[in-house]
Amino acid sequence: MARPSIADVRKLDDGEITERINATRRELFDLRFQQATRRLEHPHRFKEARIKLAHLLSVQQERQRSTAS
Repeated sequence: MARPSIADVRKLDDGEITERINATRRELFDLRFQQATRRLEHPHRFKEARIKLAHLLSVQQERQRSTAS
């Protein structure tokens, strides 16, 4: 599955970004839980989820800084 680019993330509105941040954090929690119980089948999903979370948080910070200025 191809990773969404940061340009795709910038097209989302603030509410969608917040929802996706929460969903991605939940996904990372679930992946850590699967790893601890030795049921993790696709370890590459950690990297994908972390990158997705970084994109989302970066865009959220950019928007917060632009409204504060």
